[in-house]
Amino acid sequence: MQSTIEIGNKIAVARKLKNLSQAELAERMSVTSQAVGKWERGESMPDILAFVRLSSVLGVDLNYFGEDGTSNAPVPLREYETPEFAQPDTEDGAARKPGWNMSGGNWTDADFSGLKSLGDRFSGSNIRRCKFVGSEMAGLTLRGNNVQESDFSDSNLSASRFGGCNLQNTNFSVCDFSGAEFSGSNIQKCTLDGADFTDTVFKRCNISKATVQGARWLRTTFRHTTLSDLVFDGEITDCAFEGLSAARVVFRNLTLRNNFFKNCNLKKVLFENCRADRITLAFLASSKASVDGMVLLEE
Repeated sequence: MQSTIEIGNKIAVARKLKNLSQAELAERMSVTSQAVGKWERGESMPDILAFVRLSSVLGVDLNYFGEDGTSNAPVPLREYETPEFAQPDTEDGAARKPGWNMSGGNWTDADFSGLKSLGDRFSGSNIRRCKFVGSEMAGLTLRGNNVQESDFSDSNLSASRFGGCNLQNTNFSVCDFSGAEFSGSNIQKCTLDGADFTDTVFKRCNISKATVQGARWLRTTFRHTTLSDLVFDGEITDCAFEGLSAARVVFRNLTLRNNFFKNCNLKKVLFENCRADRITLAFLASSKASVDGMVLLEE
């Protein structure tokens, strides 16, 4: 196992090859320059989410920070190229489409509503108080992004990938997250009302103090995810909960159909005026949930 000094040296090397000062790296990481200095001197260690964001900001693979990271060493930064442009769609030279690379940027108080087709060109960004209302961002990839006090309402984020992201105080109401995947991400105090989570996967995430009124939960998967200070309503159908941790979670006026619970402790979860089918009730009971008073759905 590598020492903190060895890891600190790797952070410093990658930072310098990117022509970033400690202050600039700190700004992109949303930490203090003193924190970066301590990392590089080996006085402290970034947590796992910080490592994910570091890999994106510094342009290295996560394995670079491991014991055998020489093959994943960073390369010197080329001159910044922006904007990038896609090739013509047709052979007859149709108009080129813009393909701006917004990765690694600091975006504050900007209105990007209606933005389209970013794809994987949005990782490692620090986003504060920005608007992306009604944007077409299906298939978006976000790695190590810090998003705060922003508005993505009514946007298409289907089949998108969120890895190691920090999403706070942000409006995602009526967003399409169908087929999306969230891994190692923190979702806190966000508005998710009316959002569509059909076939969405949450892995090793923390979801807390969010509002989810009227959200659609169909074939949604939660793996080793923590839920806290949430109220679910409406209907949850064909969903899977594995290794779930829950605190101050309420299922209210809810219908549960054909849901799977494994290695969950739901002893402190409240069920108010809920209905469930027989198989869901069986899984809930095995997860120490209090099912007294819950109405059994007719088969």
